[in-house]
Amino acid sequence: MTAPLEGLRVLELGQLIAGPFSTMLLGYFGADVIKVEPPDGGDPLRTWRHVHNGTALWWYAMGRNKRCITADLRQEEARALIRRLVEQCDVVVENFRPGRLEAWGLGYEALKAINPRIIMVRISGFGQTGPYARRPGFAAVAEGMGGLRYVNGFPDRPPARANLSLGDTIGGLHAVLGLLLALHHRDGKGTGEGQVVDVALYESIFNLMESSLPEYATAGVVRERHGSTVSGIVPTNVYPCADGRYIIIGGNADSIFKRLMRAIDRPDLAEDASLATNDGRVPQAARIDDAIGAWTSARPYDEAFAILDAADVPCGPIYSVADQMTDPHFAARGLIEHVTVASGEDVAIPAIAPQLSATPGRTTWPGPPLGAHNAEVYGDMLGLSAETLDDLKTRGVI
Repeated sequence: MTAPLEGLRVLELGQLIAGPFSTMLLGYFGADVIKVEPPDGGDPLRTWRHVHNGTALWWYAMGRNKRCITADLRQEEARALIRRLVEQCDVVVENFRPGRLEAWGLGYEALKAINPRIIMVRISGFGQTGPYARRPGFAAVAEGMGGLRYVNGFPDRPPARANLSLGDTIGGLHAVLGLLLALHHRDGKGTGEGQVVDVALYESIFNLMESSLPEYATAGVVRERHGSTVSGIVPTNVYPCADGRYIIIGGNADSIFKRLMRAIDRPDLAEDASLATNDGRVPQAARIDDAIGAWTSARPYDEAFAILDAADVPCGPIYSVADQMTDPHFAARGLIEHVTVASGEDVAIPAIAPQLSATPGRTTWPGPPLGAHNAEVYGDMLGLSAETLDDLKTRGVI
């Protein structure tokens, strides 16, 4: 089957998470991604988190389907090779600090002069313009400035973060969105025009903040931390069960609330006119949560889940990755892929959503060794001989 992005060639400049995450998505759905890494160690992600036999297990997922080449962009000779590759690419994705590529002669205007159709996706902490543009922009800072950290956690404790680099991955998703919009303008509309897609991590987080801005601007309401609940929506919470597990219950739709109350043997609350709609339930959230918590605490998770599921109430567990690996639904949906890495070992990596019926994505190969595709890319695309490549490698250009 033809992948949806087959025929699209993407040159990846940069490292770590946001840019490489976006190109991983593109490569999974068929784009030819050429990843450029420094020859002295490559992308630091190769050794981040859990390292097994010299390579981070994360790398096998993040580097999947990418053709990996090396080039020391600090050297003009290497930058000349990159310019030649740009002639044959559709897209450049980069996540350097703004101004870095311009200093190297690889900014958008320079690349546009080489290839007018080029689309340049630029990912940074604060965008390419504005007073903060040149600041280093890590995901943690973006999550703070974008508003996510302020509302995450419990009201009596400092703001918390998820044990993930959400700012980076959410920024990467916005990069893919921006690229697809630019591709439609260039190819779908037939304009042939390239452009810059300017993705700021803090703005990607800001996009998630729902109604926070109009609520403050119009009503002076600042959304605060609410622990395991969501402000203004009742009931939706995490409740303890008798066996030490927790169950997530979302009963905030009016009809679901009635079914939930009957399922937990509280018909009095189901028929309480003051609780019939969400605006009436919000002031009585503690009363409702106490009733639900008392019911769940008296029975083990499996029993609570079975009763609520039978009543068609949205509910479910809090899974660790160990739980996910053994859940039959994860297996049925094909969310766990197995790949053979360079050492010959089998490694499990996550599949990528969404699932397309006619043109699904897939992992063709896991993250490869550093410089694995130098000969293929520099030789086939640029016509460099083996002797030339050996010389460039000896001198540290690639």
